[in-house]
Order: sequence, then structure tokens, then C-alpha cells
Amino acid sequence: MSAFITRLDCSGDGVRLAVKDLIDVEGVPTTAGSRVVADDAKPAAADAPCLAGARAAGARIVGKVNLHELACGVTGLNPWFGNPVNPLDPSLVPGGSSSGSAVVVATDEADVAYGSDTGGSVRIPSACCGTTGLKTTWGRVSLEGVWPLAPMLDTIGPMARDVAGVILGMQLLEPGFEPASGGAISLGRLRLNADPAIDAAIDAVAAASGLEVADVEVPGWFTAFADGGVALAGEAYASNHHLDLSRISPDVAAILEAGTGFDAAALEHARAARERWQAELAQVFDRVQLLVMPTLQVFPPKIDEEPDIFRMVAAAIPVNLAAVPALALPVPCGPLPASLQLVGPKGSEELLCATGLVLEAAAATLS
Repeated sequence: MSAFITRLDCSGDGVRLAVKDLIDVEGVPTTAGSRVVADDAKPAAADAPCLAGARAAGARIVGKVNLHELACGVTGLNPWFGNPVNPLDPSLVPGGSSSGSAVVVATDEADVAYGSDTGGSVRIPSACCGTTGLKTTWGRVSLEGVWPLAPMLDTIGPMARDVAGVILGMQLLEPGFEPASGGAISLGRLRLNADPAIDAAIDAVAAASGLEVADVEVPGWFTAFADGGVALAGEAYASNHHLDLSRISPDVAAILEAGTGFDAAALEHARAARERWQAELAQVFDRVQLLVMPTLQVFPPKIDEEPDIFRMVAAAIPVNLAAVPALALPVPCGPLPASLQLVGPKGSEELLCATGLVLEAAAATLS
């Protein structure tokens, strides 16, 4: 199946940009990958503000791309618009929720794609498809004109084949963006019980980079995972409860229905936990410039397998709760690439991209 929900006639010069179909594009309905939303969707009256830089730069919006319904799922499979095909292996899931965004850059149907990331939705499909993606600092990119999932966690970020493409995507989102003049010097290596082959691949690239790398402990990581899950499910229900859940795909409906168990008090607890977690992580960044860890603890599952959801999101959701940016990039690891994740303090996208270029070059020496 095509990764596109709507193809647009955008012949001519300019960067080819694909847009996840929960971001408004003037004149095109926004479906959020859902038949319930699509049934009543009208053409958007205006672009989402996050497209302003791309329009000014003359980028060609080649289409709106598929996603896990309502941006709420890790596999990237969609029963209403078809499943984007994983370019590494068609039997594997493409990863969610920004599955179409990862597939179109991997297959060279776009130079850059915009995705959203609430609990890993830029980084997980990048990991599954062997591409690169940047989850931006919460609040750095406008969410106006974007279908909400969990406003406490939602972000928009660029996806591309490599770090240079992600930098180009940031320049479209934020004209004038440039990577830092030099990468990080010190990395904190966080270990999260990943598949040993994935950990070994990350260690090999870190060693080849010549950067200073030391193991670190972050005791609150899995507590933050639990608190982030409450925020995501509770706010996802609040954002989408007006929809007919009987017409939503069962896996997404189950998450939304789980959100009914988190009342205003539970969400207020999650907000307080977010503040504590941000303070804890800020202390970690007083010791090291960036954290390096797996994006996924496992390799992407087959389409007909039950995914190990915990191990697909455990390295992602705490990053969203912390409101900090993270870069996912592929590293060599046997028949399938692994994905290395760099996490930095708020507003460190420039440093993440510069360091990503260093690690990407190191990975190329090991291929």
C-alpha cells in the first residue's frame, strides 16, 4: 500500500516535503488516519503555522502521509488507509505512529517528512525503517492546526534519510536553524536492558566516534515512563472522546478507553511528576552534555506478531514527559540496523544535530 493518504501535484523545483496527515494543509482535508475523522473532514482553511517556513522556502508539499490511527500506536499499521510498507523488510511493521513519514523518506519519495512525537512517534518509525528523526523540544514548534493527541506531550519534528536531511527539515520548520559548530564532547551511556545486539551496535559506534562516553544511572527513568503513560492515555481520551469509539480500530480504542480511568486528579499528578522528572533530568545534564541509548530495546516485530509495546516505547515516553529533544539515527547491526538515540536538554537541537553528524560518520566506518 502507498504511504500517502493524499498525493498532491507539486511538480517543479524545491525540497520535496511530505506532511503527516494530522497537520493541516490548506485545501486538503485532515484525516488523522481515521475513517471517523475523514467522514466529516472538510478541506483545511489554512496551513498549520508549522508549514510557514517550508512555504517561504519554496518547498513542494508532495502529499499527506499515512499514520497509525489518531497518531496513537507503535506499529504504524492502519486498517482504513492501508499499511505503509517497511522498506527494510515488508514482513515487519513500519513503526508508529508516523509510519508514512518514515517510509516516504526511506523510499526517496520525499526529501523531508514532518511527523509528530507524543510517545516516540517520530523516533519509533525512524528506528523501524532505518531512517533518522528528530523529536523537538516541547513548545519549540507550533501545534496550532495539528490534530491533538496529548497536548502535555505532543511535538512536531522532521524525519529524513540522514542527519543532513533532518537539519534541512529543521531549517524549513525554523528558518535560520544551524547545527552547533561542534558536537558534544561528553556522552552519558544509559542502558535500558535492550537486545544485546542493539547495545553492542550502539557501543561500537560510540567508541568509533572518539567522544568521551561514560555509563550513567537515571533512577527515575521508569517512573517517568509510568507517569508519561498516564498523561498520554488520559489526554488522548480527552482529545478524542467526541469520536465514535466503536468505529475506531480496536488497539487505538483500547488506549482511549484506558484513558477514562485517569481523571483530572490523575492528570494533575502527572503534571506534578513531569516537573519533578524534568528537574531530575536537568541534574543529569549538569554531568554530561547528552545521553546516548537505544531508540528501541528490540528490533521491529513482524506484522502478524503481537508487539512488545513496553520495549518499543520504554526509551521514548520519558523523553516526552521531560519535554526535551531527541535524535534517532540508524547504526549498523547485522541484517537490520539498530537505532541510536541521543537525548539532550531543552533547546539542544543544534547540539544534537552536530553530534549526530559525528556519530553518523563513525557508523559509516563500521558498515
